[in-house]
Amino acid sequence: MIVCSCNVLSDHDVRGAVRASEHLPRNAKQVFGCLGCSAECGRCARTIKTIIDQALGLCASTSVR
Repeated sequence: MIVCSCNVLSDHDVRGAVRASEHLPRNAKQVFGCLGCSAECGRCARTIKTIIDQALGLCASTSVR
């Protein structure tokens, strides 16, 4: 499913960025950076954050830096 129309990013792209990143992305801006693009309109940020939280499970609720 396409979650970002501006950059044509799918939920699979977001999950792949979370899995492949050495430093786990915690927000939409970090996911965009991993995928080599940037936010345009921002309507997808909440959906991307939900996908990140689902992909990381319990790790998403801890703050690791």
